[in-house]
Amino acid sequence: MKKLLLIVVAVLGAILFSCQKEDIPAIQDQESDLVTYTTRVIPGKYIVRFNETAVLKSASKDGVVSPDAVMKMAVALFNDLDMPARTPDFVYSHTIQGIAVSLSESEAAQMANALGVKSVEPDMEITLNLPHANAKPAPPTPVQPGEIVPPGITRVGGGTTYTGTKKAWVIDTGIDLTHPDLNVDVASGRSFVPRVNSPNDDNGHGSHCAGIIGAIDNSIGVVGVAPGVKLVPVKVLDKRGSGAYSVIIAGVDYVAGAAISGDVANLSLGGPAYQALDDAILRLAAKGVNVSLAAGNSADDATKYSPARVNGPNIYTVSAMDANDVWAYFSNYGNPPIDYCAPGVKIYSTYKGGGYATLSGTSMAAPHVCGLLLLGPVKTDSYVIGDPDEDPDPIAHK
Repeated sequence: MKKLLLIVVAVLGAILFSCQKEDIPAIQDQESDLVTYTTRVIPGKYIVRFNETAVLKSASKDGVVSPDAVMKMAVALFNDLDMPARTPDFVYSHTIQGIAVSLSESEAAQMANALGVKSVEPDMEITLNLPHANAKPAPPTPVQPGEIVPPGITRVGGGTTYTGTKKAWVIDTGIDLTHPDLNVDVASGRSFVPRVNSPNDDNGHGSHCAGIIGAIDNSIGVVGVAPGVKLVPVKVLDKRGSGAYSVIIAGVDYVAGAAISGDVANLSLGGPAYQALDDAILRLAAKGVNVSLAAGNSADDATKYSPARVNGPNIYTVSAMDANDVWAYFSNYGNPPIDYCAPGVKIYSTYKGGGYATLSGTSMAAPHVCGLLLLGPVKTDSYVIGDPDEDPDPIAHK
């Protein structure tokens, strides 16, 4: 008898997962400078997953389950349970097979025990609390703009203009669509944030990650690991940095259907362990997309967090270090799932509004590895100093 998967949220007000301001005057002030992810269960919202039954596969094409097949299963399920019909918030078919939908507690419990249902998980919202004080808008027409290659890019062996055809899918707050230092594939971009149609970045976090991956070598601003690569904005977090797991999974599901083998995807986000998200990441990677994941900023075991804890082929969880190859105090740890360590302290990169900013976090480390994955197999030239699990992570390098 299946059980409804209930997530008990305890002391989640300080799940540290993304970025940190540049200036840290003293150790005692570090916690207040960290950007946190706060989380909450969304009342009345659930993710319902279906087993890949003959009902689903009978409506599939070339062995791939279609959205129509998933909806057919959903409609039949509501009918069988004598529940009023309703329109799902999202339909998933490329990774997990299921829907995000509004249910009462009793309906959720009833559905969890229905034939053909794999699981029912309460939806959760994560909120990225990003400090904006360090953002520095760039002048629209600099007289002598100059260009720098940030130390982190040099440290991992990046910075040579990318000439390949693969794309980098940035699943985040979007990307600044008109930033002069970014090659944004606007046509392929999507927003899954409710009531927001454009994948433009109104937060800054996604643009920062995008610049680390592939800021253009064009005599202005900065250079990324794989300069000039096409960057696809997949907006799953709003201007406040908030997004439900159901929305994030919708973004992952879209990339799984639109990307091609050899493309890369970056997820510098996360929160409490969540099986549906983990499985969506595994399916995305199984399609040949190389996925880079931030380990998290809780100074904790990465196996407690999703999607950081996901481990498998084509999946790379990344911890953070400073410019001296020393472990970043905030970084999550653990082998597995962590595969590599990369620069994540005082990282200067592109930002929203055509600007630039310096941020710290495993959010910044993961895009370094994402960029390297475009250049070939990730290698290492040494190991991080001071890894708290006493099994030093290899430092990512071209």
